[in-house]
Order: sequence, then C-alpha cells, then structure tokens
Amino acid sequence: MQESLTQQQERSHQARSTSIEVQKLQKKFGKHEAVKEVSFTIATGEIFGLLGPNGAGKSTTINMMCGYIQPDSGDTTINGISVAHNSRQAKRQLGVVPQEMALYTDLTAIENLDFFGEIYGIPVRERRERAEDLLRLVGLYERRKEAIRNFSGGMQRRINIAIALMHRPSFLMMDEPTVGVDPQSREHIFTTIEQLRSEGTTILYTTHYMEEAERLCDRIAIMDEGQIIAMGTLEELLALRDHTQELRRPHGLQELFIQLTGKTLRD
Repeated sequence: MQESLTQQQERSHQARSTSIEVQKLQKKFGKHEAVKEVSFTIATGEIFGLLGPNGAGKSTTINMMCGYIQPDSGDTTINGISVAHNSRQAKRQLGVVPQEMALYTDLTAIENLDFFGEIYGIPVRERRERAEDLLRLVGLYERRKEAIRNFSGGMQRRINIAIALMHRPSFLMMDEPTVGVDPQSREHIFTTIEQLRSEGTTILYTTHYMEEAERLCDRIAIMDEGQIIAMGTLEELLALRDHTQELRRPHGLQELFIQLTGKTLRD
C-alpha cells in the first residue's frame, strides 16, 4: 500500500532526535471512539501544534499523553519513559499549562510558585531562586509579593506558565495558553515560548488562533473525528491537495483548516 503524504512526512521526521513519541493512542467512551490510533513524534526543541475543531479529540489525546486518562490502547513515551508503565517518572519530565487556571488566588505570585515547587520536592533555597528567575522570565518579578486575585487574566496565564516550568521539565504541554489575554500579554507569552524553544524545551501547543500556530509552530497536526487528517510544516500543509478533487492553494492556515474540517459549526 502506498504511503500517504502524512506518513511519509512523519517517517522522515523520525530521523531527527525525538523527545516525544505518541504510538497509536486509542480511546472510546461507550460506543463513541474519541481517539482513533493517533500517532506522531515531536523532535527535541520543536514546537508542535495540535489543532482541531471542538470535539475533534485533542483534549482526550492530551489527557492520555499526560497520564490523566488511561488509553484503551497505545502509549506515549517522553524521553524514552513510558507514560502508561512509568507514569510518575514520565510526569517529572512534563510541564502542563492547562486551559483552566490552576492558581491559589489568595496567595502571592511567589507563594504560588513556592507551593508548587514544594510539591515537586525542590529544596527551599533552590525553589525560591527558581521562582524568582521564572517571575523575571514572565515579566512579573516586580509583582511577586502581590496576591494573584489582583492580577489580570493575562498576568494569571503568565503565572500559569511559570508554575509549569518550576521543576525544569524538558517537555511542555500548552493548552490554549492565550485565551482571553490582552495583546501585550499575548506578545509576551509568544516571546517566552520562543525563548524556551531556543533553550531546547520541547513544546506541544494547542490553539484555536491560526495566526499563533503559523507564527510559533515548527510542525502542525490537524485532528478531526478522532484522527490526524493532515500533518507537516506550514509550507507542507499549504501545499496539500485533496486526493478526490483539486483544491486551490489556501491563502493561510485558517483557510486550509476550513477546507479540511468543513464549515459545520462545532458548538
């Protein structure tokens, strides 16, 4: 059987240094097959975008990769460590920036980072130094002694990123990290992500903002109905053609996304 373009691109990509390997993840909820043998790899220091309409299976895939949901079959390995068989060790390699805020609003910014650092067993002096460094990274060092409840949504999202980085993970999963933030905070988050990539952090990034994926992601996978329907660099994706009918080259990722997933509302 002839390989699809997506399979050819993925096989070529595997020749690079790989940090993350997702192997045939599958999950059913009752009779509904939410994820259908999804596979992909992410290279060391790569930003990999995972896009899809609501209900496409992205959240279920991410939750299985994190070990929050047990897959029916398949596995994720992080730096060679199996999430299915060695979840605790794998999670130490992993930082998660959830879409929902994971903060204690009555505590100060530095108290939040100190609390989560303690959970990871970081010694007192090290975690205080690490917290201060991360607050500088996200532009909130001068507000470190202020309660989180006084922070804007964009500031809280930046603290969310800092918390995910406390234990120095090699792999960062970012789920819609710029939802509801002002343009200045969004730009600062982009700059932070680009700096992390330059330092060798591997990142999985989900967003509904196509311009974010175009700017940040080295490669992009588009999911729909529980499976990956296209994957590659932005240029490779824009060069795609439907096998049953000729599609004109889309002007950007959003137009391609609509071509591939349709115009039907996914409320």
